[in-house]
Amino acid sequence: MASALSDKLSKLVKHISGQARITEANVADMLREVRMALLEADVALPVVRDFIARVKEKALGQEVLSSLTPGQVLVSIVQKELAATMGEGVADINLAAQPPAVILMAGLQGAGKTTTTAKLAKHLIFKRKKKVLTVSADVYRPAAIEQLKTVTAQAGAEWFASDASQKPVDIVLAALDYARKHYIDVLLVDTAGRLAIDEALMQEIKALHAAVHPVETLFVVDAMMGQDAVNTARAFKEALPLTGIVLTKTDGDSRGGAALSVRQITGVPIKFAGTSEKIDGLEAFDAERHAGRILGMGDILALVEQVTANVDMEAAQKMAAKLKSGDGFDLNDFLSQIQQMKQMGGLSSLMDKLPSQLTAKAGAVNFDKAEKEMQRKQGIIHSMTPKERAKPELIKATRKRRIALGAGVQVQDVNRLLNEFGQMQDMMKKMRGGGLMKMMKKLGGMKGSMGGGFSGMPR
Repeated sequence: MASALSDKLSKLVKHISGQARITEANVADMLREVRMALLEADVALPVVRDFIARVKEKALGQEVLSSLTPGQVLVSIVQKELAATMGEGVADINLAAQPPAVILMAGLQGAGKTTTTAKLAKHLIFKRKKKVLTVSADVYRPAAIEQLKTVTAQAGAEWFASDASQKPVDIVLAALDYARKHYIDVLLVDTAGRLAIDEALMQEIKALHAAVHPVETLFVVDAMMGQDAVNTARAFKEALPLTGIVLTKTDGDSRGGAALSVRQITGVPIKFAGTSEKIDGLEAFDAERHAGRILGMGDILALVEQVTANVDMEAAQKMAAKLKSGDGFDLNDFLSQIQQMKQMGGLSSLMDKLPSQLTAKAGAVNFDKAEKEMQRKQGIIHSMTPKERAKPELIKATRKRRIALGAGVQVQDVNRLLNEFGQMQDMMKKMRGGGLMKMMKKLGGMKGSMGGGFSGMPR
C-alpha cells in the first residue's frame, strides 16, 4: 500500500539512519522531505502539520542529540509518530453485547462495503468462532442484495433475504428478530451508499442506527480516495457515533493518504484493512506494523501469520523429510511447492511484507509474469499422467508433444520445466549427507551463502 509514500520514506530512512550526527539543520532537511512526501500522498494538511511538529519536538531533544546512533533513533521516532497518527496498537472489534451483536457498515458507494461485509463475516467465523448473519438494507443499487447473497455464501455465513420494495428499517428489524430466534452471534448490516454525501443518505442511516443500536458502527473507506476520504469521514462522524474504520483496497498502487488522515479526523481507530480482493483478504489493522511497512521496514510478523495460516504444516513436514533424505523428489512434490506458494497469496503478496532492502535485491522482477510462469508450470504438470509425474525420465519426445498440447504450451516450455526440475533433483542429492555444508563452502563461505540463498531451491 502507498507505494509512492513508502518509496520516498524508505529512501529517507536509509539516508538518515546512516548519519553519525544529528543537527538542527539536517533535522530540518529531513522534515521538509517528510512533509513533501506526506502532502504528495494526499495526507490532510492539519494531520501533516501535527505529525511534523511532534517529530521535530522529539528529534531535537536530548534523546537523539546524545545518542550514539542518532540516525537510527530518528528513524524510530518517525515510525512511532506514524503509528501514533494511525492509532497505536490493534483496536479489536467489540462483541461485548447480548447476542446478536449488531455491526452497522457505513460508507459511500464504491468503497467496497458489500465485499467488506462478507470478509468481516469470514473473519468472525474463523477467528472468533461466531455464528454470523448478513443482511442488505441497500434497496437502491441494482443487484446489491444478490451481491451480498453471493459473497456471504463464499464466506460461509448465513444470509437474510430482503427485497427492494421493502423499507430499510423494516428489513433490518426483521433480520434482527430472525437472528434472536436462531441464536445468531453477530448480525452484519450492509447499508446503502451514495456516490456523494447527501442528506437523504444520512437521515436513513441515522434511522437504522436508532432502530438496531449497533455495538459497532464501522466506516468503510477506500484507501485510494486520498483527500476526499477526509471530507467523507468528517461528514459520517458528524452524522453517526462511529466506533471504527475499515480501509479497503490497501493493496492498490495508491498515494495512501487516507490511512494517515481518517484516524485523526474521526478520532476513532482503524480496525481492519482490506489487503486483497479475495474473501479472506481482510486483516486486523496494527498501526505499528503498518508504519513499518510504509517506511520500507516490512512486516515479517504478518508474513509469518500469512504462511502459517495457509500452509499445510503436515505436508510441509513430509516435504522437509523428503528433501533431507534427498530421495524420491518427483514432479508431484514440485507441483505441491507451486500450490503452496499460491495458497500463501503468490510472490507479490509475500514480497510486499519484506523489508525494502531485501525486495530491492530482486531488482525489476515482474511478479505478474513470474506468477503466470508458475501457473504455466502447474498446467504442464497437470497434463502429465500420474506415472509420468512419479518417473519424469519416462517423458520422451512423443510424450512431450502430448503434454504440450494438453497444457496449451510449446514443447520448449515442457523441456524448460523438466530441465529446471532436473537441476533441483541434483541439488537435493548434493544436499544429502552433509552435502549442504560443502556446497556452501564452495559458494564462498557460510556468511556469503546464507545471505544470497538458492534461487532455484524451494523454500
